Amino acid sequence: MSDYDEKVIRKAITVFGLVQGVGFRYRTIHAANLVGATGWVRNNPDGSVSMEIQGTEAQIDKVLLMVEQGTYVAIEKMSVSELPLVLDERGFKA
Repeated sequence: MSDYDEKVIRKAITVFGLVQGVGFRYRTIHAANLVGATGWVRNNPDGSVSMEIQGTEAQIDKVLLMVEQGTYVAIEKMSVSELPLVLDERGFKA
């Protein structure tokens, strides 16, 4: 099954660990745009990073894998929940 055969979903993800000041948001934006996922990412005051990401399960998994492989990034845990789709969303931004 290709990425195009899968249904599009949207997830709210909060990532904890060494994820601020290490290029996490930049890598997330780059990876999401590379695989065609949409949404946004931002730093939180508690040192975590939150994102809403929309795409197929495979696209979302690829983004997380690409970011996690980044230098200095150390994900300790993630909080994940599904959200309703945002129609007509374009691109991925901070």
